[in-house]
Amino acid sequence: MPEIETSRRQFLKTAVTAAGSPLIFSDLLAAPSANGKLNHAAVGVDGQGWSDLSNIASHAHVNVTAICDVDTARMAKAAAKFPNARTYQDWREMLEKEGDKIDSVQVATPDHMHAPISIAAMKRGKHVYCEKPLAHEVAETRAMVAAAAKAGVVTQMGNQIQSTIEYRSAVALIQQGVIGKIKEVHAWAGASFPGKGRPEGADPVPETLDWDKWLGVARVRPYKNGIYHPFQWRAWQDFGTGPLGDFMCHIMDSPFKALELTAPTSIKATNVPDDWAASKAANTENWPAWATYEYLYPGTKWTAGDTIKTFWYDGGKQPPREIVGFSDDKQNLPGGGSLFIGEGGNLLLPHVGSPQLLPDSKNKDLKRPKLEGRSHYHSFVDACLGRGATTSHFAFAGPLTEATLLGNIANRHHGKELKWDTAALKIINNDDANKLVKHDWRKFA
Repeated sequence: MPEIETSRRQFLKTAVTAAGSPLIFSDLLAAPSANGKLNHAAVGVDGQGWSDLSNIASHAHVNVTAICDVDTARMAKAAAKFPNARTYQDWREMLEKEGDKIDSVQVATPDHMHAPISIAAMKRGKHVYCEKPLAHEVAETRAMVAAAAKAGVVTQMGNQIQSTIEYRSAVALIQQGVIGKIKEVHAWAGASFPGKGRPEGADPVPETLDWDKWLGVARVRPYKNGIYHPFQWRAWQDFGTGPLGDFMCHIMDSPFKALELTAPTSIKATNVPDDWAASKAANTENWPAWATYEYLYPGTKWTAGDTIKTFWYDGGKQPPREIVGFSDDKQNLPGGGSLFIGEGGNLLLPHVGSPQLLPDSKNKDLKRPKLEGRSHYHSFVDACLGRGATTSHFAFAGPLTEATLLGNIANRHHGKELKWDTAALKIINNDDANKLVKHDWRKFA
């Protein structure tokens, strides 16, 4: 849709200029490698990285050339599946040695390393598939959008549910006007990663793990078994982005697409757990186990007013039942999803589920859009090979991630409305909160 692209580009013109780099849009996609395949490298190859790599590699025109993981034990499965791929424990060494042998790089590390690796790859002209959220800090996200635009490479964020027929159907139905213009949006997830502060002492580092490289650009701290690596890093402010970062890029993706949202003008964490708020050990190290947030965005042609509010709930919190529109007392909200409140009814989109109109009687004669299946991963490969384009490219994923990460500034200043100036990349009414927009990276061996 031309109007969608126009509004998106206008936002990015402001966003990238604020980051200090010129905005460059290129419709030219890289030509395929001499062997007719995409020579692909992966950083982080277990957990979600294993899923990403397996799905990308399932494309008939992908050659897995190199794999990298700071933990060689967690790399063993991928090394066995791709025996011809060269293995590395340092992504910098991989990019240096494989620079002329690879076309694309997958980044599936803890959140704090997304930007350093992705930006380094894009500067070398490599296409990038990066897990969600796009970055760990707001300023990093802006830098990633700028780097992608300058390099003219193909990019895709790993919010793969965006490509499902269910989510795409919801976007189409909203833009068809089935519930009229949208008055507000509520979205939620059940995820929770509680923490009570940094533990004392240190444990022996496993022989297979390079702990300094795992820490990467984050501040040095002792290794503790089972506390950070391989999964629990999501709970820690230095490494992860908590329940908000883990799910908002998935679930608020459809509202962003459907309503063409850009940047919020204000953000407020309206509630956090009392014990987390009262504990300096917890609230300076860990994310809250749950929180609720209120965002204000400029209105678009799809909204009922000149502004629109969106609400986010996580850790088991959900929207008030009375606003949902259930016609049966036995109906319940799913564990995660989004709810569009329209002038002519509501649309409920369960997380990884089909859109439902409320009250239920409205579904009876609903004509759902006929959409073909699409692989988020294969779309990335095809675009890298010059066929089609990605839909969660960094030009789209950047603003969505920025909004997400602004929430993680708001929860540390809960109860206070933060005014966001997207052009200046600045929280303009709270100096302490603004200090959290950007952090310096540690240099590591």
